[in-house]
Formats: sequence, structure tokens, C-alpha cells
Amino acid sequence: MYFAALLARTEDGWEASDTELDDVETLSDLADLAREASPDEDTVLVLIEQEGAWFGVVRVDGEDDPRIYVSEAAAAARSSYGELLLTDELLGREPGDGAPDLDALDLDGTEDGEPEDDADGPEPAGAESTVPHGPVGDADILEDLGVSEKELRALSEDALTEIAEALGASETLETVR
Repeated sequence: MYFAALLARTEDGWEASDTELDDVETLSDLADLAREASPDEDTVLVLIEQEGAWFGVVRVDGEDDPRIYVSEAAAAARSSYGELLLTDELLGREPGDGAPDLDALDLDGTEDGEPEDDADGPEPAGAESTVPHGPVGDADILEDLGVSEKELRALSEDALTEIAEALGASETLETVR
């Protein structure tokens, strides 16, 4: 099960909105969606979680490039929402460097976080080596908001709630959960 929300920092504190990612196809689309949530170009956090498997944080500050953190890249790679976040840059790859195209991999059926069974055959060659297990991205993404790199990497299965608590926005986030 997925959950996605936007947390926009305003003069009055954090405002949350439930967000639907079905029409979002690229990281640029996601960044544009976040920018629409804050007309004053304040910080907006896109929080995405696949229950028990991984979570991601995308931070958009005005027109700056989005900053991304994904807690478990290999699990996120098996998710359509995770694929939005796992850019070549984030994974340390050059575009077209011979790494398999994640869109071309047979990832259907893993949306629920269950590992693919081997009935469909082995994973495509090189796929395992191009998407690392463990966290990827900017672990300092929330440092100035009160969540250190060490704290971010140590978050439990209820990571989004813990992030919201650290930001003082837990009640706000719960209104859209």
C-alpha cells in the first residue's frame, strides 16, 4: 500500500495535502506538482512510502533542482513510484551507459512490496548491480529542518510519521493520511 503527501512550509507552519501520483510520469512532473503547492516558493516536501518496503523524500525549494532521498533503492526500483525518484544521477550512472532501462524491466506485480518469484525467469543481467540495496540520495535533505543524516537513516517502518513529528507537523500529516 502506498501513501503520498505534500508538506508545504508556510508562514503559519506546515500545510499538508494528500496527493495522487497516477498522473505524474517524471521527476520534473513531481517537482512541478510540489511547486504548485507553494506559490511563495517555500520549501515543499513530497513524502512517499510503500508500507514496510521503502520511503522517499523529495525536497523542492523554489526553482532549485529537487533533492531526493530513498531509504531502500532496490525495493523502490520495483515500484512505479520509486522509479520516479531513482534517476540516473541519483544512482550515479551516466544516461545510456549500458545500464538496463528500469522502464523496460518486468516490474509488474511487485507494487505490493512482495519480491518477484522466479517463475518469470531470472532478473535481467546487470539490473542488480545498477540499483544498490540500501539508501541512496541526499541524506542531509532534512538537516536544516531538524532531522540529521543519522536520524534519517535510522528511521523505522513509520518513517513519514517520525519525519512529520520532527518537523512539528505530525497532526497536519495525519489529517491527510
